[in-house]
Amino acid sequence: MRLSPFAPIDDLLAPPPAPEKVRWIAGNTFAHRGLHGPGIHGPGIHGPGIIENSATAFADAISRGLGIECDVQRSRDGEAMVIHDWELDRLTERTGRIEDLTAAELGGIALAGGRDRILTLREVLEQVAGAVPLLIEVKSQRAKPVAALCHAVGRALAGYRGRHAVMSFDPRVSRWFRRHSPETVRGLVVTEEHARGCGGAIRRRLSLWHARPDFLACDIRDLPSPFAASQRRRGLPVAAWTVRSAEDLGRAALHADAPIAEGAGLA
Repeated sequence: MRLSPFAPIDDLLAPPPAPEKVRWIAGNTFAHRGLHGPGIHGPGIHGPGIIENSATAFADAISRGLGIECDVQRSRDGEAMVIHDWELDRLTERTGRIEDLTAAELGGIALAGGRDRILTLREVLEQVAGAVPLLIEVKSQRAKPVAALCHAVGRALAGYRGRHAVMSFDPRVSRWFRRHSPETVRGLVVTEEHARGCGGAIRRRLSLWHARPDFLACDIRDLPSPFAASQRRRGLPVAAWTVRSAEDLGRAALHADAPIAEGAGLA
């Protein structure tokens, strides 16, 4: 096994977590945005399927013992809201930006194709209640500060005892939680798409050192990856997203510790 020449610097600038802090990540399968899709129907649900990041999608994942991955961004009045897109257009019958509406306004908006509505992170935590592990992807915008967004997530998580972690493509998020909520497990989301050369490798290392994460969430299309492998050897679990096929699932089993999956990737 060839050690990375960066390993000593990684250990200094981004030390690995205590094993007991992150042990729960390995061996779990996480339903990407809950158990959703056009061919998936929850208990008593009939129709075109279950929409992502909805109470029904989360309930179905819980019923099958799957971990949950969800997306979070901030409302105008500072609440952590569980929705992926910056705009309402794809997932609802409304238009406009999430950040322009209050939590109450967003909570009154139905998700397309069903009876579900947009949830706050607090509501999701009450629903999950520690039954399954939870990965929370914090959706930041690089041109904007992250402190208010991280505060919103941190307030919602205060007192929650179930297994959970925050993660983001933005290394500032992990760094914020390290400073302000060091007990929170934190991850760095990584993709090597369009950045496989020397410049991309340098940026990934700088992100790692800035974030000082407890685990990585890596693009399944990049695996096997020397960068991901070197961090696994140092003790950082690697989750793989988004696993959508049996082939993806086999690759994740070889090169990662936990799949974040949907559709055929959950088979």
